[in-house]
Amino acid sequence: MSNPVAIVWLRRDLRLSDHPALTAAAQDGALMPLFILDEQMEALGAAPRWRLEQSLKSLAADLEARGLKLILRRGDPRAILTALAQDIGAVSVHWSRLYDGGSVARDTEVKSALKEAGVSAVSHAGHVLHEPWTVETKTGGFYKVYTPYWKAVRGADVPEPIGIPDLRAPDTWPESDALEAWQLSADMDRGGAIVATHETAGEDTARGVLGGFIGSKVEDYGTARDKLFVAGTSTLSAHFAWGELSIRTAWHAAKRKFDETGSADVETFMKELVWRDFAWHLIYHTPQIETENWRPEWDGFPWRGDNEDAERWRRGLTGEPIVDAGMREMYVTGRMHNRVRMIVACYLTKHLQTDWRVGLKWFEECLVDHDPASNAMGWQWSAGSGPDATPYFRVFNPETQAEKFDPKGIYRRKWLDSENSAEAASYFKAVPRSWGLSAAEGRPPRMIDLKDGRQRALDAYQEFKAQGQTA
Repeated sequence: MSNPVAIVWLRRDLRLSDHPALTAAAQDGALMPLFILDEQMEALGAAPRWRLEQSLKSLAADLEARGLKLILRRGDPRAILTALAQDIGAVSVHWSRLYDGGSVARDTEVKSALKEAGVSAVSHAGHVLHEPWTVETKTGGFYKVYTPYWKAVRGADVPEPIGIPDLRAPDTWPESDALEAWQLSADMDRGGAIVATHETAGEDTARGVLGGFIGSKVEDYGTARDKLFVAGTSTLSAHFAWGELSIRTAWHAAKRKFDETGSADVETFMKELVWRDFAWHLIYHTPQIETENWRPEWDGFPWRGDNEDAERWRRGLTGEPIVDAGMREMYVTGRMHNRVRMIVACYLTKHLQTDWRVGLKWFEECLVDHDPASNAMGWQWSAGSGPDATPYFRVFNPETQAEKFDPKGIYRRKWLDSENSAEAASYFKAVPRSWGLSAAEGRPPRMIDLKDGRQRALDAYQEFKAQGQTA
């Protein structure tokens, strides 16, 4: 290729605006956008892979509108990047940093291989508001509790978002896989068509959702976000998870609104953006949070492994209305209201005495907005084994939670009343045929009395303490 070419290796940053890595690559020469389906992406659950395909389609269309192509390759990033860089004579390779243990190890190997091959390899910020190593306690360690973390960063500078740079296409394009050949949606089976009616991917959609939320909803966010019967949340989680919207763009939109109104509700939304950052801060400093109890003193706690009760939980058949409604919402839409996520997680880990990793894996399989940092922190928070976690002896009562946040039963009927709700009926069209579920069977009886479940959890905790554990 006669003109200098720079590769931007795309991962969870599938957008064109406020993209430091893409901008730097565009400044180095003609832009070669590349996405690699590597082992980490292959290991994603069915719903995240389906959502990734939608995002890649949208990004490819955005690039095509500007005269560029999205090159797709499958395999080992180190081998693919070094070979491609040498084949096209790339002057540099750029990417956005990720902070989980697997990504850090992979990216370190890639950078070393590229440098050995004589290719400039540069990683960039952009996935979080503050790089994990830039936020430290006064004694020099990392923050393990959210509130002090928020206080440390609330006034810290966040760079203003940058626009889409001038993008030049290379003279010729290398071969690319066909996205359809990857079959990213295959494991969704018939559920994919159902989820598709609830989910729209892409940068333009993300920016529209942000604008609508900041313009008309954010000033009620503090109270509305917990009401299950209203659309009170931002619904931006999947756009953040796949990088269709930069976190800096959302932060500055909210900050402008806060500076204009001084609204505590707006600040609450800003705190939630920082909560996401806090999760990535923790996964960087303690990568074992994805697979091990963050507090090692919990290693001896007698949680059950996977079991028949957990399978009924997965299928939305516990007989506990708010729990089953949440599990069915997730299967139909690929999302679950955050308040309900806490309720179903507490129910699994405490009432059903099941290891938090069982729930974490199911969320990995079913959530289109799956984020490894937030998922791990959320499950360990609910179980009591994580950083800044709710105490294990604080056992959510699903019935009380439902009465408080869904007082008229609107949310529960939406996802359980299959005779009168299209959303509830669609659950039976989305689930695997092998489950053999039918709306005609009616609602199952309650698996466990809530009082008995709570007492069982407390008894297990007291016995654990009596054995000399310090959890």
